[in-house]
Amino acid sequence: MTQPMDPVDLAARLIACPSITPASGAVFDVLEEALQAIGFTVHRFMSGEAPDGPVENLFATRGGGGPQFAFAGHLDVVPPGEGWTGEAFRPEIRNGLLYGRGAVDMKGGIASFVAAAAEVAEHSGTVSLIITGDEEGPATCGTVALMDWMAERGIWPDMIVIGEPTSVDRLGDTVKIGRRGTVNMWITVPGTQGHVAYPHRADNPVPKLARVLAALSALHLDDGTDAFQASNLEFTAVGTPTRATNVIPSAATAQLNIRFNNLHRGEDLVELVRRTAEEAAPGTTVEARISGEAFLTPAGPIYDIVREAIELETGIVPELSTSGGTSDGRFLIKLCPVVDFGLPNATMHKLDEAAAVDDIRKLQAIYARILRRALGPAA
Repeated sequence: MTQPMDPVDLAARLIACPSITPASGAVFDVLEEALQAIGFTVHRFMSGEAPDGPVENLFATRGGGGPQFAFAGHLDVVPPGEGWTGEAFRPEIRNGLLYGRGAVDMKGGIASFVAAAAEVAEHSGTVSLIITGDEEGPATCGTVALMDWMAERGIWPDMIVIGEPTSVDRLGDTVKIGRRGTVNMWITVPGTQGHVAYPHRADNPVPKLARVLAALSALHLDDGTDAFQASNLEFTAVGTPTRATNVIPSAATAQLNIRFNNLHRGEDLVELVRRTAEEAAPGTTVEARISGEAFLTPAGPIYDIVREAIELETGIVPELSTSGGTSDGRFLIKLCPVVDFGLPNATMHKLDEAAAVDDIRKLQAIYARILRRALGPAA
């Protein structure tokens, strides 16, 4: 029997380790120590090179054989920003809330799961943790590298729960069963620099960029599906290299993001934008980075296990949703069915990020129920 573990204490110790993406070092030391204390074998390795790496990753496992259940998450956090009431990496409990960068996204969730694994010390099969230090950043050297490491060793989970903060108003009200894809694009319309008083000697790219923006704004991508909201294209920046008021710029640029459902693939959307931009302003170039494709986990046992655990602990029947941002489920879905479920997300990435102490402990209880159902009692 392992000793009970306080998820709030573990969350605080993780928060106390500054781990701005990409994370490595001390925060992984804290997690490794907690996992080894409850019988896990821990593997840590670095992956990738600059500019996206190196990134530290961790895979921990306990038990053997099937079924295989895995929990996935990330120890890296976004920069704290200025203006916190306290200090971002000095955890503090005030009025029932644990404050600190990562309390919600997602050190609180990881701590809840580790405490749940301590509680469910006897089980059949295998329980594993897939933990990266690169989810908030480029995500090219994190979970993808972990999946390669697992494949080399023949490790194939039967289901995965990602501890992202999915709850909206109350713990347990929302489970993410899929995620939209995302692609960023950078548009450049070339021109010829010149003096504004002699426009015939220049080629102003700004009106041409305006035509491109108008044409892209007029695109109708889809009306959504039963599982997904409509895809949306949003411009995130426009600009020119000039700083003087009397210079026609040599180029005009824009950047955009498309969040898309499973009616599309990223490459097809990139081609659509390129074709539309070229028609509106010949010579326009488009660079793109596809961060992930849309995915949807089909209905199956993972739905029932997670939904039942939430309802028994909270009395809430969760909404099964695909809204919001993306997660590393976009990679892990290639292995097995995957859902995201975790703490309320109202303060993630904000100043004074905080998770309710009661929610962290209740999440431990939910994760423990999921483990018991997914793995069954020890043989």
